[in-house]
Amino acid sequence: MRLRHAHLRVTLAQRRPHRREAPTTVAPPEATTPPTHHPAPEVPLLSESPQAPAPASGLTRFNAALPSSVEGALIACCGSRRWAARIALHRPYPDVASLLAAASEASYDLSPTDLAEALADESGVRQPLPGLRAPGSTAAHTALQAAHAAYERKFGHVFVVCLDGCRPEEMLDRVLSAVRTRLDNDPEEERLVAAEELRRTALARLEHLVADHTETGGGAGIRPALRG
Repeated sequence: MRLRHAHLRVTLAQRRPHRREAPTTVAPPEATTPPTHHPAPEVPLLSESPQAPAPASGLTRFNAALPSSVEGALIACCGSRRWAARIALHRPYPDVASLLAAASEASYDLSPTDLAEALADESGVRQPLPGLRAPGSTAAHTALQAAHAAYERKFGHVFVVCLDGCRPEEMLDRVLSAVRTRLDNDPEEERLVAAEELRRTALARLEHLVADHTETGGGAGIRPALRG
């Protein structure tokens, strides 16, 4: 009997169903979000050839130039040193009109000594007039020389006339006519006329000096230039 029961226990043990293991839950792989690509910020293109700063205007250069340079250029406009020093001293000028007004006022205030100094300086400024070298101009050249010589003998200084705005083909006749007419003046009358022509000539030169261009020449006898 003991063996039988033992066999029965063994049989029952063999028939006991095996405990099922809990299924292992495998989590699905996490969904991967594709990386977001942010576009690079746009960088403005630099100009391959950046524009150079605009050049300073003629008046700006005049206002900023060294006193010695300015006075030298002003003396080339009018040979009176006191006139040049006065205009240079009152810099800066807000505009060309103010500069020309100051120069005109200084011209009216020239003393007889200042005027004589300026007229003496004009003796080295003579420029050949258009037409004097043309064929058949020998007579005109001779007449002009004679008129200048007569003028200097009577008044003691060179003949000055402003030719600003005069067309080149008209300059010779304009000078001959003016010098012959003014030979009839007395010394005091001619001093006033010469002072006015000198004032107009100085203003024309000064306006050219501070203009925004590099051309040279002109009926008024352009010779000043800023340096430094």
